[in-house]
Amino acid sequence: MNNTEHLLKQLMDLLDRGSVANQAEGELTTGIPVGVSNRHIHLSQADIEQLFGSGYQLTKLKDLKQPGQYAAKETLTIAGPKGSFSHVRVLGPARSNSQIEISKSDGFTLGIKAPVRESGDLRKAATLTVIGPKGSVIMESKVIVAKRHIHMTPSDASRFSVSDKEVIWIKTQGERKAILGDVVIRVNEQFQLECHLDIDEANSVSLGNDAYVEIYKPN
Repeated sequence: MNNTEHLLKQLMDLLDRGSVANQAEGELTTGIPVGVSNRHIHLSQADIEQLFGSGYQLTKLKDLKQPGQYAAKETLTIAGPKGSFSHVRVLGPARSNSQIEISKSDGFTLGIKAPVRESGDLRKAATLTVIGPKGSVIMESKVIVAKRHIHMTPSDASRFSVSDKEVIWIKTQGERKAILGDVVIRVNEQFQLECHLDIDEANSVSLGNDAYVEIYKPN
């Protein structure tokens, strides 16, 4: 067995031991469903009207898992210094502030460096141009890579022994098992239990929307 194979075996043993140990202590309960997020746009009403026309209202395509949130029929083009993406989905309803969420690999194509941030935290965020059928908007300091997070209710938080804004680890299952850190817990009575990963993160560990993760507490 070479060094690489030995290190991989050690990691797999760690994953398996951690799961058994935590289950014995009652720290792992049911799995948390995964929601894989592709690049998307949240818009203020003012920006909606700038891009689609005066008085325009978003049209619901389908509901998302989080109550009140939906994918709109509308799509837009986002453009950076080096490249662009067309048909980028708008999510509704309208927000007080616009925000674009991309992946790190998207940033390479676009030619920007978007920081990893929680939704709504636009400190040192990147800039892109958004192009719609009726106009365009320069989204200055509006572009982030969303920090991985878990939505849950207060009862979920009690069940998993975590609290709002706590940063935890998760363990994935499947053919590319992994432990991921820096996962933010977000607690609200209106939330539905769901772990949000962007498409880069999900692909790196072979997870899809039918996957589950577990909260991992190292001993």
